[in-house]
Amino acid sequence: MSAEEYKAEGNKHFAAKEFTKAVESFTKAIAASETPNHVLYSNRSGAYASLKNFKNALEDAEECVKINGSWAKGYNRVAAAHFGLGDLDDAKRNYERALELDANNAMAKEGLKSVENAINSRNAKPDMGLGAIFSDPNLITRLKNNPKTAEMMKDPALVQKVAKIQTNPGSMDPTEFMTDSRMMTIMAVIMGIDMDAPEPPHPDTYKDPAAAAAKVAAEEAAAAAEKKDAPVPKKEAEAKAESKADADPEDADPEDVVMEEAEEPVIDNKAEADAAKARGNDLYKKREFDSAIAAYNEAWEHHKDITYLNNRAAAEYEKGDYDEAIKTCEEAIQQGRELRADYKIVAKSFARAGNAYLKKEDLENAAKYFDKSLTEHRTPDVLNKLRATQREIKVREAQAYIDPEKAEQARLEGKEYFTKGDWPNAVKAYTEMIKRAPEDARGYSNRAAALAKLLSFPDAVQDCNKAIEKDPSFIRAYIRKANAQLAMREYSQVMETLNEAREKDLALGEGKNVSEIDGLFNKAASQRFSAIEGETPEQTMERVSRDPEIVSILQDPVMQGILGQAKENPAALQDHMKNPEVNKKINMLIAAGVIRTR
Repeated sequence: MSAEEYKAEGNKHFAAKEFTKAVESFTKAIAASETPNHVLYSNRSGAYASLKNFKNALEDAEECVKINGSWAKGYNRVAAAHFGLGDLDDAKRNYERALELDANNAMAKEGLKSVENAINSRNAKPDMGLGAIFSDPNLITRLKNNPKTAEMMKDPALVQKVAKIQTNPGSMDPTEFMTDSRMMTIMAVIMGIDMDAPEPPHPDTYKDPAAAAAKVAAEEAAAAAEKKDAPVPKKEAEAKAESKADADPEDADPEDVVMEEAEEPVIDNKAEADAAKARGNDLYKKREFDSAIAAYNEAWEHHKDITYLNNRAAAEYEKGDYDEAIKTCEEAIQQGRELRADYKIVAKSFARAGNAYLKKEDLENAAKYFDKSLTEHRTPDVLNKLRATQREIKVREAQAYIDPEKAEQARLEGKEYFTKGDWPNAVKAYTEMIKRAPEDARGYSNRAAALAKLLSFPDAVQDCNKAIEKDPSFIRAYIRKANAQLAMREYSQVMETLNEAREKDLALGEGKNVSEIDGLFNKAASQRFSAIEGETPEQTMERVSRDPEIVSILQDPVMQGILGQAKENPAALQDHMKNPEVNKKINMLIAAGVIRTR
């Protein structure tokens, strides 16, 4: 048999209270496991504790946390074993460690409370335990609101007596305490004893009120047990230790794809539930989704573990029944809250609902559930889905906003503001035009013109680039870009932009913008190569001759040949300038003054 089969056998024995057999099965499972499995040691620890073999229970519990030190329930096992051995301080420390790892761990909370009560009893002072019993600062309010004590708490003298015990427990005379049966009733309420129990014994029977209350509690428990034909409970400390030790073994093995396993205690039908789940997994893999859903339903009926609901939702999702998958996830989330399920499993319920909403094209709800999943437990996969969904929402919102007619209205409005010199409102109007018609290059170009007026030249260049991207033949966008670059004194970039504009304009077969382009080019070149204040013509030529771009042109063998030929036959230069690349270089040399046209 495999380790998994031995483990299932052990779980079954444990559920049947056959603890010795459970130990044997878990021992075989540990031996058969290929790698150390913390859950198996935890389960065997629970079985040992149920047999009152707390020494072995402690050894297994410590091995469990050694294998997986981040598993809170392992520390519950260690604490329960220490509690059974009477090591209250060690038990307290380990329950606190469990709560550090999982603040919602109900078993650790209950165990810690029991240990602290036992420590308080151990450290009881000569106040006969009254200090601990009456320690609640809201005690009087609780007693006034409790239907069993509300009427008697209308007596100011009794209220004063309770307050006196709270303030100074040692000041109360035991004889005086015993003579007031109402105080015994109050103690019974504080200690959680059924008020329908027989009357408290005569005060002379016991020497102190704490013992009297304990006796009342024991008699009440015995009466309740007789009603159920059950044996009378054991001593309080032993029963508490046993209740913690007998917590059913956890079963938390990872599986593939969508099939998770919960780290929850097994109950009477856990083994049957796991068997049904296993059948559901096989059917799921065979894509027999209806049968898989029936198997997961059976598992849920046997044992309330929301993992089964998550698996059922996965089958419904694959089946294409997204509404039903969402409904199942909602049920899993609700049940998970009530059962205090692991937050990671609840996170999967939210994520699976998000996936179903995504399939339904309900992006808003998909994003909402992905976000809730991340609140429970943050994973990269769900985070990426959330971000992708949010991006798609923005894209669809932008698409829904597109309206050519309103875009034209915004363009005319922007033109009117621009004519009036109201540049901020012109930018605002052109921005609206872009939103309404994002593929219209004019919106970006017009906004660039308004931004340039506001001296926001980098933004203007960016808008011009966007306009050119939308329409590479939009020559006006090139010219506006060059003007913005010129304002920033980026002369090299200006000339590059204008050369590109000239080529595009000629390629269109019109060339109607060439004159404007050349004029702007010469302006840029003049500013680039013009004399600096205080600089002689010779110094200007020296500086220009060192310009990297000029040096590169003059060192080009082809250009050297053309320039040599032009010296003997100037008319030949015109023929060479028909080549766009040569034309660009010749114009650069003319602008720099290397070639003089006159």
